[in-house]
Amino acid sequence: MNVLKGRRVLVTRPAHQADHLCRIIEDHGGQAIRLPAIEITACEGLPEAGALLEKLEKFQWLVFISANAVNFALRAINGKIDQLHAVKIAAIGRATATALAAAGMTVALLSETGFDSEALLAMPELQSVDGQRFLIVRGCSGREELAHTLRSRGAYVEYLDVYRRLIPAVDCSSVREMLNQNRLDMVTVTSGETLQNLLAMLGDACLERVAALPLVTVSERIARIAADKGFKQVVVADSPTDISILETVIKCTTGEQSGRRD
Repeated sequence: MNVLKGRRVLVTRPAHQADHLCRIIEDHGGQAIRLPAIEITACEGLPEAGALLEKLEKFQWLVFISANAVNFALRAINGKIDQLHAVKIAAIGRATATALAAAGMTVALLSETGFDSEALLAMPELQSVDGQRFLIVRGCSGREELAHTLRSRGAYVEYLDVYRRLIPAVDCSSVREMLNQNRLDMVTVTSGETLQNLLAMLGDACLERVAALPLVTVSERIARIAADKGFKQVVVADSPTDISILETVIKCTTGEQSGRRD
């Protein structure tokens, strides 16, 4: 259980979602260095619960982008989900599906492989959607690929933005010092926006040092962003779960998976 002994791993998950990953890193002998590089808060100006539920009834499909989308949507409708049972629900990623199931909602569509919009769009159920009405529940200013493709297939698509992502106001000086002293061994990042925020928070002076570290991430899309930013050792975990991230960190540490050059 000490396979990560002496290894310092930067964890950039939001503060309220970092505990489990930090704990399992430490359970394996590592030191989790917390630096939340993204903050999740509710969107301002959401409709009242009654008006929002009335709006939801106009759609055949609700697509939840993330577990955060589930949790903030439930908060917006005060947990009243009875009206949602007549709507087909699609989820991107197993964490999203788990959050929906925990709330008592049945997931009609979950991508069998992959954890992003492209994987969901590849499902047979979404190939012939002409005239169907979709409501995508997401964070403000999310990716447009899902809506764009559904519209190209003849669907009517609207967004319900229930949360927003911000750069946290946190002190980065200790992490900068660790980078300058070569006392960080690895970085974990679970979204492209988190990576962009992290680099902005650390500043240009730290870019070369942080980009020299192995980076564990959760999708090929994020890996491409990292490569464009100068990271040379980028490894993609099999899934975005904490366990999969941990396993990938361990493989990098033991040399079983040393990363790739993009």
